[in-house]
Amino acid sequence: MGSRCLSWPGLPVRIGTAAVLLGSCLVLPSAEGQHAQAATGRMVFLIPRARMAASITAPGTASLGSVEAGQSASVQMGQVRVTSSGVRTWTATVSASDFTTGGGTPAERIPRSAISYWSGPLVSKTGPGTWNPGQSTANDKKPLDVGRPAFSYNSAVMTSSSVVWQPRLVVSVPVTAVTGTYTGTVIHSVA
Repeated sequence: MGSRCLSWPGLPVRIGTAAVLLGSCLVLPSAEGQHAQAATGRMVFLIPRARMAASITAPGTASLGSVEAGQSASVQMGQVRVTSSGVRTWTATVSASDFTTGGGTPAERIPRSAISYWSGPLVSKTGPGTWNPGQSTANDKKPLDVGRPAFSYNSAVMTSSSVVWQPRLVVSVPVTAVTGTYTGTVIHSVA
């Protein structure tokens, strides 16, 4: 009895006794073996499953410079990139912490609701599919009091793809804010 080999690079699969993964080759029973199984009334379905994921990289730091209390400042954060291999859909999300100085008392805090984000349009892309910015223009900016969609992707095929965008952060400093160097965290994630 012979067997046939299906190459499935990157998909480690082991399904029952009907198939065994040898390196990157999935060995299936020969046609004779399949007929013998069918004769006993037993059916075997081979359904490969793999966990694919998208990854994200974002700028390490950005500075707003000096801003007076009661004023707003805007800064382009730098490039954010999502790369995926075999993922048909993903959504990148952005969230933020409060920005604080000193001991973080109410007068030393810029709340997340005063920090807005807009993704802007895509800068570059590779692969097929549809890319959608969360907030394509400054008029679409959203406060980061909750996590917000930054970008999303959808494709009918499983293939490699990537997208780059350059988001902008807008911070409205409360009139009650004291002078100081405020720091906070903006987090990009993808799922």
